[in-house]
Amino acid sequence: MILTGDYHTHTPYSHGKNTVAENAEAAVDLGLKQIGIADHGFSHVAFGIRRRQVAAYRAECQAAAQKYGIDVLVGIEANIRGIDGKADLTQKDFENFDIYLCGKHVFIWYDGFCDMLAYGGGNFNADKFCKTPPKRLIERNTKAYINTIKNNPIDAVTHLNYMCPADALEVAKCAADYGTYIELNSKKTHLTDDELCEIAAKTSARFIIDSDAHSKERVGDIRLVEQQLNRLQFPMERIDNIDGRYPSFRFAEYKSKM
Repeated sequence: MILTGDYHTHTPYSHGKNTVAENAEAAVDLGLKQIGIADHGFSHVAFGIRRRQVAAYRAECQAAAQKYGIDVLVGIEANIRGIDGKADLTQKDFENFDIYLCGKHVFIWYDGFCDMLAYGGGNFNADKFCKTPPKRLIERNTKAYINTIKNNPIDAVTHLNYMCPADALEVAKCAADYGTYIELNSKKTHLTDDELCEIAAKTSARFIIDSDAHSKERVGDIRLVEQQLNRLQFPMERIDNIDGRYPSFRFAEYKSKM
């Protein structure tokens, strides 16, 4: 399995260690054809990129692409801000980005007070104090993921179910319907073997593998996912950023029709 592109890497614009150029150089050294710089979204209180930084962010991506001869995609890892599926980007932001990833994170500006308590607080409490997440929380999280996919042209759901337990099968069904990828994240274990097998067997959802690198040393590192896929004998043809394949990203298609 040879990675074509790594679409989820971080830089100091959020809480990555290395610069855009250093990540791009690492990708070239690994033989990757594309790299996505996807720093945390605007609503992340501590580590989000700010709108005033976007012009410089884009310029660094363009300069790195020219210097190293690799596609450097200007991305964002937006935050799910509540149960209704509001994320970080508005229509006015779309022109500044090439790829639009989105996932659940803590310590963000939620859509409202109720979302902060029920969605943010509920997941925090379940992660810290519950061996088994409450059924109501799973239903709420599932609704949040599905609404996010429906209401935003996101390319991929990042680390599905990490600190946010949901019905992964139902989320994957929605992702398949809307052309959103399920990310297999190689920084952290998020989908169980059973969940991943069920998604592959019962949906037409497609996948990308990303490193979620926060340093240049981890760019292109997909060992954690490889171990799981080899264990499961996963259908590799369902993964669209390996072995010479390139993802068909929903966000780019959406913008072409604006």
